[in-house]
Amino acid sequence: MYRTILVGTDGSATSFRAVSAAASLAAATGATLVLACAYNPMRERDRTAAADVLGDLAYKVSGGTPADDALRAAREHAVSAGAADIELAAEEGDAVDVLVTLAEKRRADLLVVGNRGLNSLAGRLLGSVPSNVSHRASCDVLIVRTTTGR
Repeated sequence: MYRTILVGTDGSATSFRAVSAAASLAAATGATLVLACAYNPMRERDRTAAADVLGDLAYKVSGGTPADDALRAAREHAVSAGAADIELAAEEGDAVDVLVTLAEKRRADLLVVGNRGLNSLAGRLLGSVPSNVSHRASCDVLIVRTTTGR
């Protein structure tokens, strides 16, 4: 039985699908749900330039505290899915490193991520978060189908 479930979110709609799946599982098992978001701080000039280039994906770099904003929104999804015992963790660093390290620190029994990136060319060439997490994590990993893969 899972006692601690850690799920990664970046504030995107697809990551919230993974959060909802993890929250439902946490509610069903009585597990603590840890919502995790990795971030890399940016200078304001770089943040503005990146937001201009990213367009619809600007949420990843805009705002005063993007990781905290993503976690607050993820908490709402988790509560809606039935999770009761929820902890938040915003950590500086690469997403894979942060998720694997947090899973170890929090003694997570299950690490949940979305499948975004698994079917992309960039994901195949550079490695995707779900793929890399599944190879590095020392606990069970659940990859939730959050995209159509097309």
